[in-house]
Amino acid sequence: MVRWLVAVMIAGLVATTGLRAQEEVLRPKVVVVSYFEVGADTGDRPGEAQFWIERDHLDRVIEVPGMTHVVRANADGSEIAVVVGPGQIRPAVNLMALGFDNRFDLRKSYWLINGIAGVSPEDGSLGMAFWTDYVVNGDLLHFIDPREMPKEWEDGYYAIDKSRPEEQPRVDAGSAEDVRTWSKDAAQINWRGTVVQMNPQLLDWAYGLTREMKLPQTEPMRALGARYKGFPKAQAVPGVSVGANIATETFWHGAKMDAWAHRWVSYATDGRARMGTTSMNDSGAMVALYSLTKAGRANWNRALLLRTASNFDRQPDGMTAEQSANGEKHAAFTGYAMSLEAAYRVGSKVTKAILAGNEPALNP
Repeated sequence: MVRWLVAVMIAGLVATTGLRAQEEVLRPKVVVVSYFEVGADTGDRPGEAQFWIERDHLDRVIEVPGMTHVVRANADGSEIAVVVGPGQIRPAVNLMALGFDNRFDLRKSYWLINGIAGVSPEDGSLGMAFWTDYVVNGDLLHFIDPREMPKEWEDGYYAIDKSRPEEQPRVDAGSAEDVRTWSKDAAQINWRGTVVQMNPQLLDWAYGLTREMKLPQTEPMRALGARYKGFPKAQAVPGVSVGANIATETFWHGAKMDAWAHRWVSYATDGRARMGTTSMNDSGAMVALYSLTKAGRANWNRALLLRTASNFDRQPDGMTAEQSANGEKHAAFTGYAMSLEAAYRVGSKVTKAILAGNEPALNP
């Protein structure tokens, strides 16, 4: 009886495997990665994926085991979209599940990761789009509460393997994983995944294609930007730029944290990067793409990261950090709607070029 049951189970597994093997394998040329959707994928208040799904006619719905949201695809499978957030951990888990589903061949896919973000008034205005050159993990570090830290410290943050803020966050120069010389034509990751450099060659191509774009701005966006006196970039018409993204699970806000974030981006990259945006997802996503690349399931050198500014990361003069943080809610940020619009307008110019076969010749 036991042998019969085992035989039946094995026969069932073989049959299931055979059926899965006969399923269509999608080889998308573009994978659009977003981090949240507000409600339904279409027809209601949009999140980060909805414009892509509606405007690019991603009408096919595919369930993937291990993913927390369905995959959306167009008719011929050349473009798919996934929602993988929030946070740092969930994007990594979702992307690994996608990458190891045999119904998808992602080895030659381009990745357009896009999402809304905070921006410092030092660096840009609401609705501005930033192509990310470096992703800096703002979580993997030591922290001493400022009420207990040494008085001479600027803030309580320092590298995970160091003892003071001024010590450089690098291992010994002899380590094989220590990145001191960053590449000009390939993505790289430093020794603990605290810094990821996006492929400069692909980034330069995308920026060159979009750098002259002017992006939409509403009167409330202009009015809020005008409150940041002494910050001319906060009052500019939104356009396209390049900057680093600092990714933290904690949704922080305020002038003191903004100062820390600028310091940490410069510190973690040995002064190579300038902060562009703040968010909470991209370290997890990029580490997953790195792992999928090492496993032969994807190519992270084909990944682009676009962030668009929905809110300022600190308060204006005359307002406390608490008043500023709680004056706007996540889906009601002053720049929310236009940041979603900017992400699609800028990102789709690049994805359409790729889908048309006009992508750059990459070295890797």
